[in-house]
Amino acid sequence: MRFETLTVHTGRPIEPGTGAVTPSITLSTTFERADDGSFRQDIYTRLGNPNRSALETALAALEGGKAALAFASGQAAAAAVLQSLTTDDHIILSDDLYHGVRHYAQEVMSRWGLQYDSADMRDPTNVKRALKPNTRLVWLETPSNPSLKIVDIAAVAEIAHQAGALCLVDNSWATPVLQRPLQFGADIVMHSTTKYLGGHSDVLGGALILRETSGGLEERLRTIQTLGGSVPSPFDCWLLLRSLPTLPIRVREQSASAEKIAFYLNEHPRVEVVHYPGLPTHAGHEIAGAQMSSFGGMLSFQVKGGQAEALAFAGRLNIFTRATSLGGVESLIEHRASIEGADSPTPPNLLRASIGLEHVDDLIDDLAQALET
Repeated sequence: MRFETLTVHTGRPIEPGTGAVTPSITLSTTFERADDGSFRQDIYTRLGNPNRSALETALAALEGGKAALAFASGQAAAAAVLQSLTTDDHIILSDDLYHGVRHYAQEVMSRWGLQYDSADMRDPTNVKRALKPNTRLVWLETPSNPSLKIVDIAAVAEIAHQAGALCLVDNSWATPVLQRPLQFGADIVMHSTTKYLGGHSDVLGGALILRETSGGLEERLRTIQTLGGSVPSPFDCWLLLRSLPTLPIRVREQSASAEKIAFYLNEHPRVEVVHYPGLPTHAGHEIAGAQMSSFGGMLSFQVKGGQAEALAFAGRLNIFTRATSLGGVESLIEHRASIEGADSPTPPNLLRASIGLEHVDDLIDDLAQALET
């Protein structure tokens, strides 16, 4: 079954009895036992719910995994992975990744004995150098947040496996429409489903998709998911499942617009540099072309000057909204360094843009007037 068909039909069977083509929302928190005392399917919504089961089935199919787990947020999914490790385990993080993951490892998990180092994974040998005897996980983003660095998934996964470690890829930016990391050897795919999978800036969620279900990893993660209680509501699951059928159309249109905008900005004299893997001059262009079907709807760029100039430029935009998050139908722009905090490694003149579904020429006109003011 082709990807577009999967997005429409997986996790969305016709309901028996009513014949409804759209799944119902099961809001009940508890479920009746059968006459013999056994449970029909679900027990209690923290432990399982029909809407969550349908969403997890769909996400596993879209990423080509054996199992999926849905969480209340992307951070909850990330935290579950880190909590599945043991005291004195070591992990390697991409040097450029969502700052919340880095802060969680540093401020929370380090108190539990977790060790971590960062590496520029664009050169896989840097991962090899960072390995320790107790390395259990290599965590990467490609494209990365916010600098859109590209990492060779297959090369890094092989290094991790040779060391007896798992490889996790945060695929929130590329989505399974453009990139399926499990096919390149990753063991875990993570999503902030808030972003492109939700696609409408109206639902918070996260997910983990596993390449295999053996070895105890799924059991550990499900224990954390259910005992920790960081599960999405039935309505959130319903909203996410509702959004999946339009995912391929949205992402491909956003990618096409982002590429056109990247080429425009790359030629503008008031732009210092554009970070977008679709540009032939991008350091990761060839690798991205080999493991992605298109280059995505996200880009970042550095205006000439410093933080003040970047903030002033963003303030002159009319169609782009200055807001956190990404992947929605509306175009957003954000000054990342001021969001990430005092220890941010992001250049002070960098702006991150999430390209929405507005007409691309209107977006370019908006950027042009802000750059030329």
